[in-house]
This record gives sequence, C-alpha cells and structure tokens, in this order.
Amino acid sequence: MGVEVGAQAARSRALAVLRIRSRALAVALLPAAVAVVLLVGGSTGHITGGGWPVTRSIVTVLAVLVLLAAAGIALVVARARPAVSPTVPIAEASAPDLYRLVRDLADRLDVPPPSAIALTPDCDSWLEDRTHPAHGPPPAEHRDEIAGVRGGRGGAGRPRRAPAAPVLVIGSPFLWWMRVGELRAVLAPVVAGTGPSAHPDIAAARRFVRGLDAAVAVTSEPTRGPLVRTLLAGVGWVTRLLLRSCRGHAAEMERGVAAAAAERAQAVDYGLRIVAQEQVGLAYAGWDRLLTRVALPAWRMGRWPSRLDAGVVAALTELSRRDRLAEGFASRLGERPACDLLEEPGSVDEAASLLAARLFHGGPAEPGPDWAPVDWQEYPDEVVDRTWRTEAARLHRVLDALGVRHPTDPTQPDQGGPTLARVLDHLTAPATDDAETDAETDADVSVDRRGAYEESGAGVVPGDAEAEVEEEVGEDGELVLGSERTAALAAGLSAELAREEAAAPAIVSGPGGGTEQPGPDWSFWDDGMLPLFPLQPPRSGRELLADHVTAMVCCAAMDTAGAMPGLDWLDGPALLVGGARAADLGPRVLTLVEDGDPAPLRDWLRHLGVRPEKPVRLV
Repeated sequence: MGVEVGAQAARSRALAVLRIRSRALAVALLPAAVAVVLLVGGSTGHITGGGWPVTRSIVTVLAVLVLLAAAGIALVVARARPAVSPTVPIAEASAPDLYRLVRDLADRLDVPPPSAIALTPDCDSWLEDRTHPAHGPPPAEHRDEIAGVRGGRGGAGRPRRAPAAPVLVIGSPFLWWMRVGELRAVLAPVVAGTGPSAHPDIAAARRFVRGLDAAVAVTSEPTRGPLVRTLLAGVGWVTRLLLRSCRGHAAEMERGVAAAAAERAQAVDYGLRIVAQEQVGLAYAGWDRLLTRVALPAWRMGRWPSRLDAGVVAALTELSRRDRLAEGFASRLGERPACDLLEEPGSVDEAASLLAARLFHGGPAEPGPDWAPVDWQEYPDEVVDRTWRTEAARLHRVLDALGVRHPTDPTQPDQGGPTLARVLDHLTAPATDDAETDAETDADVSVDRRGAYEESGAGVVPGDAEAEVEEEVGEDGELVLGSERTAALAAGLSAELAREEAAAPAIVSGPGGGTEQPGPDWSFWDDGMLPLFPLQPPRSGRELLADHVTAMVCCAAMDTAGAMPGLDWLDGPALLVGGARAADLGPRVLTLVEDGDPAPLRDWLRHLGVRPEKPVRLV
C-alpha cells in the first residue's frame, strides 16, 4: 500500500512538472497562433479594414521572433549536457557475480535492473540517469532489456519502449568493508528506485529538469563577445524562471520516488539492513580518517596510495580493535567480503584510488614521474620519510633566509649543518630577567631578518606576521617573549610553501591511453573544477611551523636514535621508537612553538637519546 501511495505522489508531481513544460510551449506558440488567425482572417476577408494589416504584420514579426527564441532555448536545453558524477565504470565481464547479485535483487523487488554499474570513491550509493544524448547510448547488452523485453507481460501487440534504466553507482569502500549480504541489504532500496524511474512521466519530468539545470550551467559560463553574452543571458533568465517553477514539484517527486523505493525494499533483508546501516556509518568514519590522515600527506608528495579501499579495511580493523565498536567482529570478518564479487579487485581499487586523488586533491589523470602510485609497504619510506626530510629542509632554508646563525656549543665542535639545536635555540623564548632588552632586540632582529628574507629571493614575508604577534599578547597587555621570531618563521614558511606551489608544473588532465584496466570515465570530467572536494582548508602559519618542527624532530630521532618512520592507519605518519609509536611528541612541540618553552621537548629528546647538535640528512 505504501508503495502505491509513494508512486502515485511521484507521478502526480511529475505530471505537474510536465504541465509547466506544456505551458511554456503554449506561451511560445501563442503569438504564432494569433498570427495564423489574423493571416487566415485577412485572406478570407473576415478581418479587413482599419488597422488590421498593420496589426497583422506586427503580430507576424513578433510570432517569428518568439518562435526563433523558443527554438534557440530548446536547442540549448537539448544540447546542454547534464552533470554526471565521475565514476569508475565496471563492465559485466569484470564483475559477473556483482551484476548477478544486482539482477537477482531487482527480480526480488520486481523492478527493472540498472543498465550498468559504476563505482565512486565515496561512502554513498545512488542511481544516476545517463540517458541524455550527450552521454551516448546505454550499454549494448542492456538495450533489448530496456527496450521492453519485459513487455511480454502486457499481452499482445508491440511492447512499449520503456525509458533506459539508470546506472547504479556504488561506493567503493562498501565493497571492501561490507560482506556480500550486507551489500545486498544496503543496495536494496537503491535498486528499488529503478521501478519509478521506468515510468514514462517520471522519466520525462526528470529529463526536463536536468536539461534546464544543464542549460543554466551553460549560460553561467564565461563567454566571449557581447552578442553571445546577451543571448545567453536571455536564455539563462528563461531557464531559471522555468527551473524555479519546477523546483518544488521536482523535490516532491523525488521524495515520492524515495518513499516508494524504501517501502518496496522493506521485504528484502530487512533485519540485515539494520546491521548494514551501522557498517555504512563505520565505513564513512574510517574512509574520512584514511583520506585526511593517510592519503593527503602522500598526495602532497606527488604519490597516491594505490590501495585506498584495502586501507579502509585495515583502518576500520584497527579502529574496532582499539575501541571494540562491534560485538562478534572476528566472526563477521570471516564472511565473504563484497570485493570478491569482482574478478580483479586490485585493478578496480587502483582505479578508484586514482579517482579519489583527483576528486579530493587534484592531480594528473595518469601516473607519471611526479605522480606515482605507492603501495602500503612502501608508504613509510616513500612518503613519511620523504615528507619529514622535505619539510625539515624547507625549515632550514627559511632559517638561512632569515639570517639565523648556527649555534655553537663550547664543549662540542661546530657542526655547521642542519641541526635540531638550531631550531630549538631560535624558538626558545629569551630569559625573563632581560625581558625589555630582549624584546627590543627581537624587534630589531626581526626587521633585519625580514629584509634578508626578501633580498634572498625566497619571497616576501606576508603581512600577517604582525597579526600573529598580536594574537600572542597576554592578559596584562605584555607581549609573550619569543612570539615575534615565531611569527616571522611561520610567515617565512608560508611564503616559501606558496612559492614552491606556484613553481610546481601545471597539472595535465585527460584520459589515459590504450589501457584495458578499469579506469575513471574521463568523458564526464570538468577539469576546471578539480579538485571538487578539497579535504582540508589551507594550513595557518602556526600549523605549518608546528608540522615542520615535528618533521625536524623526527629526522633527528631517525638519524641519531635509531627511530623508524611508520604508518598508523588512523593517524597517518608516525614515528616508531623501539617498534612502538611515539604518541607524546605533538604536545611538546606545541609547547615550544606557542610558548617558547623547550623544556618538555628537550626532556623527551634526552629520554630517547636524540642528539639535537648532530646534523641530519635532508632531501
């Protein structure tokens, strides 16, 4: 009963959208109809004399202009390509078991099966209509089916051609984390949506709304020439007016479709769907943690992890082991994972990982010298170690540009190389008994260092250094000692990083050539919009400084105390001391950067046997 109610509501709203389309067409044809009446009346002698000849000429010209305008708007709407999500297409030959599962699910729900299956590097699943002419015809193996082979139920006569079924888009983390039964339960309400999509009125209403939306996007693009801009502005005004008129009806239509699909799917794996929804939330949490903590440092280094979906399993396994999120976790992992439905899960994972790098970070469409894949076994050496040494080298370049001298210990020979002691001494706040003198000295030295930094060609120190200094003013109005030099160093790092990013080679986008492996459908890309979903906002100067000091400490620990780079599935790059993760480093670095107090960090270094005065190896 609920299915019929939802479907009926969706159909009624679809008819409302189609009525708006019909009214727009009637408005466009009204001047032509009036002109025809006047012309016929004049030719038959029924409308003659007075000002009718002039009126007839004016109305005829107006009718021609309106028809030309309507034809132009219709052409723009018809040729505009609706937005389509970038996905990794999955051919039936590469995943016959997955297609069989989806078709069996569609048979149980008594709905048409999706026309194709694609993967998205995100924790979501949906149906996507790609029947627009600009997207090409549906897959050949589905043409007979969507043409009405099921029409044998309808009795004699030629079966009516049904609208092409939409494409089923599945979140790739689901395939690796969920079991086969859980995936079927999650996909049930999604696949059930193909039933309402096959209704001609709903399909026509959706095509009309998508066409208007695509036309609005076309008219919003920057174009050359005042005439073209004027014409597109008129088209944009009309399409926006129509889209606003359809918005409420289209939203209610989709709600009705969703309600009908959810109600239809109640009979399929209802009990298992509750457990599967819990796994959806868990997969989303692990996926977000993996992208921001693990994948992002690699992307910044020009390397993209080629097994992100396998990393989701490792991250969620570690999360469940630490927090014991689910009972019977070990028995669940013993069931068949959904990725076994793929013939070559490794190649699919690699394609989805490359697409994720482009979506969330931006990057070339193909691997290259500066954009290479990295396996998880190589991640600590290829990403963690390189990241730390690159940031440590950048830190010392900025110190050189600021004119910071290498400290010399009377008991040790002058090493003259990049040492951690140089960083610690520079960020350490002066003694409080000489506060006034040291504050004046810091101000004078800061001016000299800014000038030296600008003359070195490394870039101009941004003007927010003074703003960051003002943030360090205490409650009594006195400047916290050491904040001036900290702000100058943070501003220098920001400028140096911005200069490196500006000097980086431009990203070359486009489809890969001649590969038979599953890959992203590059025909749907708008390269000017990449990355579509930036993971994190730009880091502030203080955050950059803390990251660079931490990198310098890790380099010193690796070179002088035998520490190793490692990977924590939940927190990303990690320093391993004696095989265990050093989790107490971050707060000590922040104490040095924010307060100018090196004591906690020096105690930590002394406890591990790290020698700050020894030079470290940089990239």
